[in-house]
Amino acid sequence: MKNRDLEYWGRRAAEWSVDYLETLGERPVRPQTRPGDVMASLPAAPPQQAESVEDVFADFESLVVPHVTNWQHPRFLAYFPANSSPPSILAEWLTATMAANSMLWQTSPAGTEMEIHVLDWLRQMTGIGEGWYGIIQTGAGMATLSAILTAREKALDWAGKETGLSGQPVLRVYATDQSHSSVEKAVFLSGIGRDNLVAVATDDDGAMDPEALRAAIAADRAVGYVPCALCCVVGGTGVGASDRLETVLPIAREEGLFSHVDAAWAGSALICPEFRHIARGVELADSVVMNPHKWLMTNFDCSAHFVKSVEDFQKTMSITPAYLVTQDAEGITDYSQLTLELGRRFRALKLWFVIRCYGVAGLQEIIRNHVAWTDNLAARIGATPGFEITSTPQLGLFSFRLRPDGMKDEAALQSLNARLVDAVNGEGTLYLTQTMHRGTYVIRISVGATSTTAADIDIVYDRIVALAAPLLEAADQA
Repeated sequence: MKNRDLEYWGRRAAEWSVDYLETLGERPVRPQTRPGDVMASLPAAPPQQAESVEDVFADFESLVVPHVTNWQHPRFLAYFPANSSPPSILAEWLTATMAANSMLWQTSPAGTEMEIHVLDWLRQMTGIGEGWYGIIQTGAGMATLSAILTAREKALDWAGKETGLSGQPVLRVYATDQSHSSVEKAVFLSGIGRDNLVAVATDDDGAMDPEALRAAIAADRAVGYVPCALCCVVGGTGVGASDRLETVLPIAREEGLFSHVDAAWAGSALICPEFRHIARGVELADSVVMNPHKWLMTNFDCSAHFVKSVEDFQKTMSITPAYLVTQDAEGITDYSQLTLELGRRFRALKLWFVIRCYGVAGLQEIIRNHVAWTDNLAARIGATPGFEITSTPQLGLFSFRLRPDGMKDEAALQSLNARLVDAVNGEGTLYLTQTMHRGTYVIRISVGATSTTAADIDIVYDRIVALAAPLLEAADQA
Protein backbone atom coordinates (compact mmCIF):
# COMPACT_ATOMS: atom_id res chain seq x y z
CA MET A 1 0.00 0.00 0.00
CA LYS A 2 1.43 3.34 -1.08
CA ASN A 3 0.92 6.78 0.40
CA ARG A 4 -1.27 7.76 -2.56
CA ASP A 5 -3.54 4.78 -1.86
CA LEU A 6 -4.64 6.51 1.33
CA GLU A 7 -6.73 8.91 -0.74
CA TYR A 8 -8.96 6.12 -2.07
CA TRP A 9 -8.98 3.99 1.05
CA GLY A 10 -9.47 7.02 3.25
CA ARG A 11 -12.69 7.72 1.36
CA ARG A 12 -13.72 4.07 1.70
CA ALA A 13 -12.98 4.15 5.42
CA ALA A 14 -14.88 7.43 5.83
CA GLU A 15 -17.88 6.03 3.94
CA TRP A 16 -17.81 2.89 6.06
CA SER A 17 -17.52 4.97 9.25
CA VAL A 18 -20.51 7.14 8.38
CA ASP A 19 -22.61 4.09 7.49
CA TYR A 20 -21.57 2.37 10.73
CA LEU A 21 -22.45 5.37 12.89
CA GLU A 22 -25.73 6.00 11.08
CA THR A 23 -26.88 2.39 11.44
CA LEU A 24 -25.67 1.68 14.98
CA GLY A 25 -29.20 1.73 16.37
CA GLU A 26 -30.19 -1.08 13.99
CA ARG A 27 -27.33 -3.35 15.10
CA PRO A 28 -27.25 -5.53 18.21
CA VAL A 29 -25.38 -3.82 21.00
CA ARG A 30 -23.48 -6.95 21.93
CA PRO A 31 -22.63 -9.72 19.49
CA GLN A 32 -23.76 -13.27 20.15
CA THR A 33 -20.18 -14.45 19.74
CA ARG A 34 -18.93 -17.55 21.53
CA PRO A 35 -15.39 -17.81 22.91
CA GLY A 36 -13.04 -18.86 20.13
CA ASP A 37 -15.32 -17.88 17.23
CA VAL A 38 -13.05 -15.09 16.01
CA MET A 39 -9.86 -17.10 16.47
CA ALA A 40 -11.33 -19.99 14.49
CA SER A 41 -11.97 -17.69 11.51
CA LEU A 42 -8.39 -16.40 11.32
CA PRO A 43 -5.48 -18.13 9.55
CA ALA A 44 -3.09 -19.92 11.87
CA ALA A 45 0.02 -18.44 10.21
CA PRO A 46 0.77 -14.95 8.90
CA PRO A 47 0.79 -14.39 5.11
CA GLN A 48 4.16 -14.78 3.43
CA GLN A 49 3.24 -12.42 0.62
CA ALA A 50 1.46 -9.09 0.61
CA GLU A 51 -2.32 -9.24 0.36
CA SER A 52 -4.51 -6.66 -1.30
CA VAL A 53 -6.08 -3.93 0.81
CA GLU A 54 -9.39 -4.91 -0.81
CA ASP A 55 -9.14 -8.39 0.70
CA VAL A 56 -8.05 -7.11 4.10
CA PHE A 57 -10.87 -4.58 4.19
CA ALA A 58 -13.40 -7.23 3.18
CA ASP A 59 -12.19 -9.50 5.97
CA PHE A 60 -12.46 -6.60 8.41
CA GLU A 61 -16.11 -6.23 7.50
CA SER A 62 -16.89 -9.95 7.67
CA LEU A 63 -14.62 -11.21 10.46
CA VAL A 64 -14.30 -8.25 12.81
CA VAL A 65 -17.37 -6.02 12.68
CA PRO A 66 -19.99 -8.70 13.44
CA HIS A 67 -18.06 -9.71 16.55
CA VAL A 68 -17.49 -6.27 18.09
CA THR A 69 -19.43 -5.00 21.08
CA ASN A 70 -20.80 -1.68 19.82
CA TRP A 71 -19.81 0.72 22.58
CA GLN A 72 -21.09 3.73 20.63
CA HIS A 73 -24.57 2.21 20.30
CA PRO A 74 -27.27 4.62 21.55
CA ARG A 75 -28.57 1.93 23.93
CA PHE A 76 -25.22 0.88 25.36
CA LEU A 77 -26.05 1.29 29.05
CA ALA A 78 -23.40 -0.99 30.57
CA TYR A 79 -20.27 -0.14 32.57
CA PHE A 80 -19.57 3.54 31.90
CA PRO A 81 -19.72 5.31 28.54
CA ALA A 82 -16.68 5.27 26.27
CA ASN A 83 -17.36 8.24 24.07
CA SER A 84 -16.55 9.07 20.50
CA SER A 85 -17.66 11.81 18.12
CA PRO A 86 -17.00 12.92 14.53
CA PRO A 87 -14.52 15.69 15.46
CA SER A 88 -12.63 13.30 17.73
CA ILE A 89 -12.51 10.64 15.00
CA LEU A 90 -11.20 13.21 12.53
CA ALA A 91 -8.49 14.29 14.96
CA GLU A 92 -7.51 10.65 15.53
CA TRP A 93 -7.00 10.23 11.79
CA LEU A 94 -4.73 13.27 11.71
CA THR A 95 -2.87 12.14 14.81
CA ALA A 96 -2.25 8.73 13.28
CA THR A 97 -1.02 10.34 10.06
CA MET A 98 1.57 12.50 11.81
CA ALA A 99 2.47 9.68 14.24
CA ALA A 100 4.41 12.06 16.46
CA ASN A 101 5.87 10.92 19.77
CA SER A 102 5.02 13.60 22.33
CA MET A 103 7.49 12.36 24.93
CA LEU A 104 9.62 15.53 24.98
CA TRP A 105 9.02 19.12 24.01
CA GLN A 106 11.62 18.85 21.25
CA THR A 107 10.01 15.69 19.82
CA SER A 108 6.64 17.43 19.52
CA PRO A 109 6.46 21.12 20.45
CA ALA A 110 2.84 21.41 19.31
CA GLY A 111 1.87 18.22 21.14
CA THR A 112 3.41 19.42 24.38
CA GLU A 113 2.16 22.98 24.35
CA MET A 114 -1.33 22.03 23.17
CA GLU A 115 -1.57 19.49 26.01
CA ILE A 116 -0.75 22.23 28.52
CA HIS A 117 -3.22 24.63 26.93
CA VAL A 118 -6.19 22.35 26.29
CA LEU A 119 -6.05 20.94 29.82
CA ASP A 120 -6.10 24.47 31.15
CA TRP A 121 -9.27 24.94 29.06
CA LEU A 122 -10.71 21.86 30.74
CA ARG A 123 -9.69 23.16 34.16
CA GLN A 124 -11.60 26.35 33.46
CA MET A 125 -14.59 24.44 32.09
CA THR A 126 -14.90 22.24 35.19
CA GLY A 127 -14.43 25.02 37.74
CA ILE A 128 -11.92 23.09 39.86
CA GLY A 129 -9.97 26.25 40.67
CA GLU A 130 -6.47 27.56 40.14
CA GLY A 131 -3.10 25.99 40.79
CA TRP A 132 -3.47 22.76 38.81
CA TYR A 133 -1.07 21.33 36.26
CA GLY A 134 -2.59 19.03 33.62
CA ILE A 135 -1.24 15.73 32.28
CA ILE A 136 -3.02 13.50 29.76
CA GLN A 137 -2.76 9.88 30.90
CA THR A 138 -3.91 6.74 29.10
CA GLY A 139 -6.62 6.19 31.70
CA ALA A 140 -7.66 6.84 35.28
CA GLY A 141 -5.88 3.67 36.39
CA MET A 142 -2.57 5.08 35.18
CA ALA A 143 -3.30 8.40 36.89
CA THR A 144 -4.11 6.62 40.15
CA LEU A 145 -0.94 4.53 39.98
CA SER A 146 1.10 7.67 39.33
CA ALA A 147 -0.55 9.36 42.31
CA ILE A 148 0.07 6.41 44.65
CA LEU A 149 3.71 6.15 43.56
CA THR A 150 4.17 9.85 44.22
CA ALA A 151 2.43 9.53 47.60
CA ARG A 152 4.73 6.62 48.47
CA GLU A 153 7.84 8.55 47.59
CA LYS A 154 6.73 11.66 49.50
CA ALA A 155 6.07 9.52 52.58
CA LEU A 156 9.52 7.93 52.27
CA ASP A 157 11.30 11.18 51.36
CA TRP A 158 12.00 9.66 47.94
CA ALA A 159 14.08 6.83 49.38
CA GLY A 160 11.92 4.09 47.90
CA LYS A 161 12.95 4.71 44.31
CA GLU A 162 16.60 4.72 45.27
CA THR A 163 17.06 1.92 47.79
CA GLY A 164 13.82 -0.06 47.46
CA LEU A 165 11.10 -0.77 50.03
CA SER A 166 12.99 -3.29 52.15
CA GLY A 167 13.40 -1.96 55.67
CA GLN A 168 11.03 0.94 55.10
CA PRO A 169 8.09 1.59 57.42
CA VAL A 170 4.66 0.17 56.62
CA LEU A 171 2.68 2.65 54.56
CA ARG A 172 -1.13 2.87 54.72
CA VAL A 173 -3.61 4.03 52.08
CA TYR A 174 -7.23 4.89 52.90
CA ALA A 175 -10.28 4.44 50.65
CA THR A 176 -13.83 3.06 50.78
CA ASP A 177 -15.58 0.08 49.22
CA GLN A 178 -16.94 2.48 46.59
CA SER A 179 -13.47 3.06 45.16
CA HIS A 180 -12.54 1.68 41.76
CA SER A 181 -10.50 -1.52 41.57
CA SER A 182 -7.64 0.55 40.10
CA VAL A 183 -6.96 1.91 43.59
CA GLU A 184 -6.37 -1.59 44.91
CA LYS A 185 -4.22 -2.40 41.88
CA ALA A 186 -2.14 0.74 42.35
CA VAL A 187 -1.56 -0.10 46.00
CA PHE A 188 -0.20 -3.57 45.31
CA LEU A 189 1.72 -2.61 42.16
CA SER A 190 3.41 0.23 44.06
CA GLY A 191 4.78 -2.28 46.58
CA ILE A 192 2.72 -0.85 49.44
CA GLY A 193 0.76 -4.10 49.53
CA ARG A 194 -2.91 -4.96 49.34
CA ASP A 195 -3.02 -5.61 53.10
CA ASN A 196 -2.21 -1.94 53.69
CA LEU A 197 -5.24 -0.62 51.84
CA VAL A 198 -7.56 0.42 54.67
CA ALA A 199 -11.30 0.28 53.99
CA VAL A 200 -12.89 3.28 55.69
CA ALA A 201 -16.53 3.04 56.69
CA THR A 202 -19.17 4.93 54.73
CA ASP A 203 -22.51 6.54 55.50
CA ASP A 204 -25.86 5.53 54.01
CA ASP A 205 -25.03 7.39 50.78
CA GLY A 206 -21.74 5.56 50.31
CA ALA A 207 -19.64 8.60 51.29
CA MET A 208 -16.55 8.20 53.47
CA ASP A 209 -17.18 8.78 57.16
CA PRO A 210 -14.72 11.49 58.27
CA GLU A 211 -14.66 10.31 61.88
CA ALA A 212 -13.96 6.77 60.75
CA LEU A 213 -11.07 8.14 58.67
CA ARG A 214 -9.64 9.99 61.68
CA ALA A 215 -9.93 6.86 63.80
CA ALA A 216 -8.22 4.67 61.18
CA ILE A 217 -5.31 7.08 60.86
CA ALA A 218 -4.91 7.33 64.63
CA ALA A 219 -5.01 3.55 65.03
CA ASP A 220 -2.31 3.12 62.40
CA ARG A 221 -0.05 5.73 63.94
CA ALA A 222 -0.44 4.06 67.32
CA VAL A 223 1.14 0.83 66.03
CA GLY A 224 3.90 2.53 64.08
CA TYR A 225 2.41 2.56 60.61
CA VAL A 226 2.85 5.60 58.37
CA PRO A 227 -0.38 7.02 56.88
CA CYS A 228 0.50 7.72 53.27
CA ALA A 229 -2.44 8.55 51.02
CA LEU A 230 -6.17 9.17 50.90
CA CYS A 231 -8.07 8.06 47.78
CA CYS A 232 -11.49 9.62 47.34
CA VAL A 233 -14.14 8.94 44.74
CA VAL A 234 -16.56 11.24 42.95
CA GLY A 235 -19.02 9.11 41.00
CA GLY A 236 -18.11 5.56 41.96
CA THR A 237 -18.42 2.78 39.43
CA GLY A 238 -20.97 0.75 41.38
CA VAL A 239 -23.86 3.15 41.92
CA GLY A 240 -22.24 6.57 41.46
CA ALA A 241 -21.48 7.28 45.11
CA SER A 242 -19.32 10.30 45.96
CA ASP A 243 -17.24 11.16 48.98
CA ARG A 244 -17.95 14.54 50.55
CA LEU A 245 -14.56 15.99 49.76
CA GLU A 246 -15.04 19.05 51.94
CA THR A 247 -15.23 16.77 55.01
CA VAL A 248 -12.33 14.39 54.35
CA LEU A 249 -9.72 16.32 52.35
CA PRO A 250 -9.06 18.74 55.25
CA ILE A 251 -8.24 15.67 57.38
CA ALA A 252 -5.73 14.52 54.78
CA ARG A 253 -4.07 17.95 54.91
CA GLU A 254 -4.00 18.02 58.70
CA GLU A 255 -2.47 14.53 58.84
CA GLY A 256 0.05 15.08 56.04
CA LEU A 257 -1.48 12.55 53.65
CA PHE A 258 -1.27 12.85 49.89
CA SER A 259 -4.83 13.01 48.51
CA HIS A 260 -6.09 11.71 45.18
CA VAL A 261 -9.64 12.10 43.81
CA ASP A 262 -10.99 9.65 41.25
CA ALA A 263 -13.63 11.52 39.23
CA ALA A 264 -12.98 9.50 36.08
CA TRP A 265 -16.63 9.38 35.00
CA ALA A 266 -18.41 12.10 36.93
CA GLY A 267 -15.68 14.70 36.43
CA SER A 268 -16.98 15.52 32.93
CA ALA A 269 -20.29 16.63 34.45
CA LEU A 270 -18.45 19.41 36.30
CA ILE A 271 -18.61 21.47 33.10
CA CYS A 272 -22.24 22.08 34.16
CA PRO A 273 -22.24 24.43 37.18
CA GLU A 274 -25.35 22.81 38.67
CA PHE A 275 -23.48 19.52 39.12
CA ARG A 276 -20.32 20.88 40.73
CA HIS A 277 -21.60 20.28 44.23
CA ILE A 278 -20.58 16.62 43.91
CA ALA A 279 -16.93 17.72 43.96
CA ARG A 280 -17.17 20.52 46.50
CA GLY A 281 -13.79 20.84 48.20
CA VAL A 282 -11.78 19.30 45.33
CA GLU A 283 -9.43 22.29 45.40
CA LEU A 284 -7.92 20.81 48.61
CA ALA A 285 -6.73 17.66 46.80
CA ASP A 286 -3.22 16.98 45.55
CA SER A 287 -4.37 15.04 42.51
CA VAL A 288 -7.63 14.56 40.58
CA VAL A 289 -8.44 12.57 37.46
CA MET A 290 -11.34 12.85 35.03
CA ASN A 291 -11.74 11.08 31.70
CA PRO A 292 -12.94 13.00 28.63
CA HIS A 293 -12.95 9.61 26.89
CA LYS A 294 -15.78 8.53 29.19
CA TRP A 295 -18.31 11.34 28.97
CA LEU A 296 -16.92 14.23 26.96
CA MET A 297 -17.25 12.97 23.37
CA THR A 298 -13.55 12.13 23.04
CA ASN A 299 -12.10 8.83 21.84
CA PHE A 300 -9.89 6.57 23.92
CA ASP A 301 -7.43 7.28 25.24
CA CYS A 302 -7.70 10.67 26.90
CA SER A 303 -7.61 10.88 30.71
CA ALA A 304 -7.07 14.33 32.25
CA HIS A 305 -4.90 14.16 35.36
CA PHE A 306 -4.59 17.39 37.32
CA VAL A 307 -1.85 17.68 39.95
CA LYS A 308 -0.94 20.43 42.39
CA SER A 309 2.80 19.80 42.63
CA VAL A 310 4.34 19.02 39.28
CA GLU A 311 7.68 18.93 41.09
CA ASP A 312 6.60 15.96 43.24
CA PHE A 313 5.52 13.97 40.18
CA GLN A 314 8.69 14.87 38.32
CA LYS A 315 10.83 13.90 41.29
CA THR A 316 9.05 10.53 41.41
CA MET A 317 8.94 9.74 37.68
CA SER A 318 11.89 11.43 36.03
CA ILE A 319 14.86 9.66 34.56
CA THR A 320 17.14 11.37 32.08
CA PRO A 321 19.60 9.25 30.16
CA ALA A 322 21.80 11.27 27.83
CA TYR A 323 19.69 10.48 24.78
CA LEU A 324 16.60 12.06 26.40
CA VAL A 325 18.24 15.31 27.48
CA THR A 326 16.66 18.35 25.84
CA GLN A 327 19.19 21.04 25.03
CA ASP A 328 18.37 24.57 26.18
CA ALA A 329 15.52 23.09 28.22
CA GLU A 330 14.77 26.01 30.52
CA GLY A 331 11.06 26.85 30.65
CA ILE A 332 9.80 23.79 28.76
CA THR A 333 7.85 20.70 29.78
CA ASP A 334 8.92 17.16 28.99
CA TYR A 335 5.86 15.08 29.78
CA SER A 336 7.81 11.82 29.81
CA GLN A 337 9.43 13.11 33.01
CA LEU A 338 5.99 13.33 34.68
CA THR A 339 4.52 9.99 33.64
CA LEU A 340 5.21 6.27 33.71
CA GLU A 341 5.31 6.02 29.94
CA LEU A 342 8.06 7.31 27.65
CA GLY A 343 6.38 7.17 24.27
CA ARG A 344 3.23 9.30 24.24
CA ARG A 345 0.62 9.86 21.53
CA PHE A 346 -0.52 13.35 20.61
CA ARG A 347 -3.71 12.90 22.65
CA ALA A 348 -4.45 16.58 23.14
CA LEU A 349 -5.39 17.13 19.49
CA LYS A 350 -8.71 15.26 19.67
CA LEU A 351 -9.77 17.04 22.86
CA TRP A 352 -8.95 20.36 21.20
CA PHE A 353 -11.09 19.40 18.18
CA VAL A 354 -13.98 18.30 20.41
CA ILE A 355 -14.04 21.43 22.59
CA ARG A 356 -13.87 23.71 19.57
CA CYS A 357 -16.40 21.82 17.43
CA TYR A 358 -19.03 21.46 20.19
CA GLY A 359 -18.26 24.48 22.32
CA VAL A 360 -18.79 24.40 26.06
CA ALA A 361 -22.51 25.00 25.59
CA GLY A 362 -22.87 22.07 23.21
CA LEU A 363 -21.07 19.70 25.58
CA GLN A 364 -23.17 20.94 28.49
CA GLU A 365 -26.36 20.25 26.55
CA ILE A 366 -25.37 16.64 25.89
CA ILE A 367 -24.59 15.94 29.54
CA ARG A 368 -27.73 17.70 30.76
CA ASN A 369 -29.83 15.61 28.39
CA HIS A 370 -28.25 12.41 29.64
CA VAL A 371 -28.92 13.35 33.27
CA ALA A 372 -32.53 14.37 32.57
CA TRP A 373 -33.23 11.17 30.61
CA THR A 374 -31.71 9.10 33.43
CA ASP A 375 -33.98 10.74 36.00
CA ASN A 376 -36.99 10.13 33.74
CA LEU A 377 -36.13 6.48 33.16
CA ALA A 378 -35.55 5.82 36.85
CA ALA A 379 -38.90 7.39 37.72
CA ARG A 380 -40.72 5.25 35.15
CA ILE A 381 -39.04 2.02 36.23
CA GLY A 382 -39.64 2.82 39.90
CA ALA A 383 -43.35 3.34 39.23
CA THR A 384 -43.72 -0.01 37.44
CA PRO A 385 -45.14 -2.88 39.53
CA GLY A 386 -42.57 -5.55 40.32
CA PHE A 387 -39.60 -3.17 40.03
CA GLU A 388 -37.58 -1.50 42.77
CA ILE A 389 -35.08 1.37 42.49
CA THR A 390 -32.07 0.32 44.57
CA SER A 391 -29.98 3.48 44.25
CA THR A 392 -31.18 6.96 43.40
CA PRO A 393 -29.93 8.46 40.13
CA GLN A 394 -26.47 9.97 40.33
CA LEU A 395 -26.03 12.03 37.18
CA GLY A 396 -26.38 9.42 34.40
CA LEU A 397 -26.38 6.30 36.61
CA PHE A 398 -28.86 4.40 38.77
CA SER A 399 -29.62 0.81 39.74
CA PHE A 400 -32.78 -1.25 40.05
CA ARG A 401 -34.00 -4.81 40.45
CA LEU A 402 -37.07 -6.96 40.04
CA ARG A 403 -38.80 -7.54 43.36
CA PRO A 404 -42.13 -9.32 43.08
CA ASP A 405 -44.55 -8.98 45.97
CA GLY A 406 -43.94 -11.71 48.50
CA MET A 407 -40.48 -12.72 47.27
CA LYS A 408 -38.06 -12.12 50.13
CA ASP A 409 -35.40 -14.78 49.59
CA GLU A 410 -32.27 -12.97 48.41
CA ALA A 411 -30.91 -15.97 46.52
CA ALA A 412 -34.17 -16.24 44.59
CA LEU A 413 -34.17 -12.51 43.90
CA GLN A 414 -30.59 -12.65 42.63
CA SER A 415 -31.43 -15.53 40.32
CA LEU A 416 -34.50 -13.70 39.01
CA ASN A 417 -32.54 -10.52 38.27
CA ALA A 418 -29.66 -12.42 36.70
CA ARG A 419 -32.18 -14.00 34.33
CA LEU A 420 -33.43 -10.54 33.39
CA VAL A 421 -29.88 -9.37 32.61
CA ASP A 422 -29.35 -12.45 30.44
CA ALA A 423 -32.67 -11.91 28.64
CA VAL A 424 -31.94 -8.24 27.95
CA ASN A 425 -28.39 -8.79 26.74
CA GLY A 426 -29.32 -11.87 24.75
CA GLU A 427 -31.91 -9.93 22.75
CA GLY A 428 -29.36 -7.30 21.67
CA THR A 429 -31.60 -4.21 21.74
CA LEU A 430 -29.73 -2.81 24.73
CA TYR A 431 -26.87 -3.77 27.02
CA LEU A 432 -26.91 -3.72 30.83
CA THR A 433 -24.51 -4.86 33.54
CA GLN A 434 -24.99 -5.88 37.14
CA THR A 435 -23.26 -5.09 40.42
CA MET A 436 -23.54 -5.79 44.13
CA HIS A 437 -24.89 -2.93 46.22
CA ARG A 438 -25.04 -3.32 50.00
CA GLY A 439 -24.90 -7.06 49.56
CA THR A 440 -27.72 -7.09 47.02
CA TYR A 441 -27.52 -8.07 43.35
CA VAL A 442 -28.73 -5.06 41.34
CA ILE A 443 -28.85 -4.00 37.70
CA ARG A 444 -27.06 -0.83 36.59
CA ILE A 445 -28.18 1.62 33.94
CA SER A 446 -25.55 4.10 32.76
CA VAL A 447 -26.72 6.67 30.20
CA GLY A 448 -23.95 8.46 28.35
CA ALA A 449 -23.48 7.43 24.71
CA THR A 450 -22.93 10.32 22.31
CA SER A 451 -25.72 9.09 20.02
CA THR A 452 -28.40 8.40 22.66
CA THR A 453 -31.74 10.18 22.17
CA ALA A 454 -34.93 10.49 24.19
CA ALA A 455 -36.51 7.95 21.82
CA ASP A 456 -33.81 5.43 22.78
CA ILE A 457 -34.73 5.86 26.45
CA ASP A 458 -38.35 4.98 25.57
CA ILE A 459 -37.13 1.81 23.84
CA VAL A 460 -35.02 0.91 26.86
CA TYR A 461 -37.99 1.17 29.20
CA ASP A 462 -40.31 -0.76 26.91
CA ARG A 463 -37.88 -3.63 26.35
CA ILE A 464 -36.93 -4.00 30.02
CA VAL A 465 -40.58 -4.13 31.05
CA ALA A 466 -41.51 -6.52 28.23
CA LEU A 467 -38.66 -8.93 28.96
CA ALA A 468 -39.34 -8.78 32.70
CA ALA A 469 -43.05 -9.61 32.30
CA PRO A 470 -42.74 -13.41 31.87
CA LEU A 471 -40.18 -13.56 34.68
CA LEU A 472 -42.50 -11.70 37.06
CA GLU A 473 -45.45 -13.83 36.01
CA ALA A 474 -43.53 -17.04 36.68
CA ALA A 475 -42.39 -15.68 40.07
CA ASP A 476 -45.99 -14.85 41.03
CA GLN A 477 -47.09 -18.38 40.17
CA ALA A 478 -44.28 -20.04 42.09
